[in-house]
Amino acid sequence: MKDASYYAQKIKANEISPLEVLAEVSKKVSKNLELNAFVDLNFEEAKEKIINATDEEKQAPFFGVPFALKDLGQNKQGFKATSGSKLFKDHVATSTNNYVKKIETLGLISFGITTTPEFGFKNITDAQINGPTRNPWDLSRYSGGSSGGAAAIVAADIVPLAGASDGGGSIRIPASFTGLIGLKPSRGRIVTGPDSWRDWQGASINFALTRSIRDTKVLLNGLKPDQQISPFLMPQCCTAKLKSYKIAVCVDSPVGNPVSPEAIQAVNEAVEFLTSLGHQVDVIQYPVDGSRLIRSYYQMNGGETAHMMNQISETLNRSMSYEDMEPMTWAIYQYGQKLSAADYVSSFQAWDDATVVMENLFTKYDLFLSPTATTVAPKINDDLQSDDIRTRLEHAEDLNQSELAELVYDMFERSLWITPYTQLANLTGQPAISLPTFVTKEGLPIGIQFMAAKGNDSLLLEIGLQFELHQQLKFKNI
Repeated sequence: MKDASYYAQKIKANEISPLEVLAEVSKKVSKNLELNAFVDLNFEEAKEKIINATDEEKQAPFFGVPFALKDLGQNKQGFKATSGSKLFKDHVATSTNNYVKKIETLGLISFGITTTPEFGFKNITDAQINGPTRNPWDLSRYSGGSSGGAAAIVAADIVPLAGASDGGGSIRIPASFTGLIGLKPSRGRIVTGPDSWRDWQGASINFALTRSIRDTKVLLNGLKPDQQISPFLMPQCCTAKLKSYKIAVCVDSPVGNPVSPEAIQAVNEAVEFLTSLGHQVDVIQYPVDGSRLIRSYYQMNGGETAHMMNQISETLNRSMSYEDMEPMTWAIYQYGQKLSAADYVSSFQAWDDATVVMENLFTKYDLFLSPTATTVAPKINDDLQSDDIRTRLEHAEDLNQSELAELVYDMFERSLWITPYTQLANLTGQPAISLPTFVTKEGLPIGIQFMAAKGNDSLLLEIGLQFELHQQLKFKNI
């Protein structure tokens, strides 16, 4: 499998035409329809972009490499922008946001939009308007979420990288499930706006799914803001490159559920590799109260969703109803409507408390290692709900605030048990990366996750490079 840098170098050397690369991607899309990974395609516009490129545009680092955008927060004028929601099933973006503009200044050629669950709320991709997005490693399984479409097409070698975003693990979770590199950069590190500056109060950030560290590095450097209009200041790197690192490790789930032997083995093998390179690895207890943190995360989701639905209601000039959205979205919306301003603000106190703990941890250690997920990707026929929860969802409007808080926790619980590690970095604003270092005996990937201090994204790339150079990264063979 070749990365984007490979194709870009071949194009610059005139060894291959960008139109040929685009045509090959089109063929691969047609051969992989069973993945159900796209909501929109426009190869003609992409072709025109290549043909009309200026000499200056051809000097961009990734010129001519096809790139797909996520159907959530990565709007390109003229392309669908549904957010996986029936409310916007036929909606087309009327403007291009700053992330996409930056992507295109890097020379990447936008040709399509990939699937996401409704409003990105899940760790699987199963929007009712699109159906399930499947995993190239095993078509009976999900590719993850919310950047499920992006993960599917990169893992299937349709494209070498694709647009993704991460508000609670939505880059790292599908990276773990499909065997890819998934970096969630530090808060403030990536361009934002103009349609949204805060993105879940800084918890969510746009980036990409990749399969090489060099591609990840070029993207990270290329997507920094030109000017800091965002309320979050871009952090600076704070640790010099060292010969050896002190690494804290914990495999325990932050919410107390069991962790599969395979996920533990993935971390243990990584520890053996790190130790062989001379790094110091210490086992620690999970450093924060995971249950408190996840409940604060759901409170934020509720408040943000209530605000979003109020805006949609004003735009459509009508009230929102149960029939307008999927049941889980409806429950989050009802929860948000019954939260007070004080409740919403209290969420961020929990985030700040966790940030203090983690930044103190990073005064003692350079990195924090854990599994990315407790197990492999769930099967599409796995029931992540229950009949009781489905009944409660139907009547969410009749519940009080505390009942809704429990409903939201319960409806996510089975999903959370699979991916309890990723939310921490979103809420503290610290960078985290999932690396594809392990494949189970059944032939399915599980990632390992490293976190670092805020602004220390380069350290994650450095440790990832060490795994890469020693052939420790395991991608799907195509």
